[in-house]
Amino acid sequence: MGSNWGTITCRTNKAFDQSYHIPLIIRAPGHEWDAGRGQQVDRFTENIDIMPTVLDLLGGDIPLQCDGYSLKAFLEGQTNVNWRSAAHWEHDFRDIVTGEPESQLGLNLDECSLAVIRDEKYKYVHFNQLPPLLFDMQADPGELNNLADNPDYAQVALKYAQQMLSWRMNSNERTLTGWHYHPEGPSYRADHQRGNLKR
Repeated sequence: MGSNWGTITCRTNKAFDQSYHIPLIIRAPGHEWDAGRGQQVDRFTENIDIMPTVLDLLGGDIPLQCDGYSLKAFLEGQTNVNWRSAAHWEHDFRDIVTGEPESQLGLNLDECSLAVIRDEKYKYVHFNQLPPLLFDMQADPGELNNLADNPDYAQVALKYAQQMLSWRMNSNERTLTGWHYHPEGPSYRADHQRGNLKR
């Protein structure tokens, strides 16, 4: 396998926490944030939370099409915040120039992708055309024991695959979300129920 395996592993290892678990550090200037200063929050945030946070801090409206949520409550020192219970991410590991992942893994260009759902208990990784991965994050934080083929975990894998499908359906192409086009012109309907983070 040699260097080719290293290249493939490097491209597909984006499913593991070591690649995507990046601490988010925010230093908000001004005394109005003193209640939250120095606080360490152990919750799942995603890069999609940055824009709504900035908009919220500037007093702007957060567009319905925005998938993320404002972190302002944490900056204010609030601890009992209704927040997401899992993180999601996707990675496209194709190599347009060399085609190594495709040739090494027997995939075509559009099949070189993965999607991940990770909560406190499990992590499920779905590849487009490769076998899935399932890790018990409490018993196996190093993600060394793939449980996806273990019959005892078949219902767990199914549950997480269904949760991932629901997340994908909920966050898929949202450019026109909330817009209604009619003869009088477009109109926008805000969704004030958007704060429900149980997704």
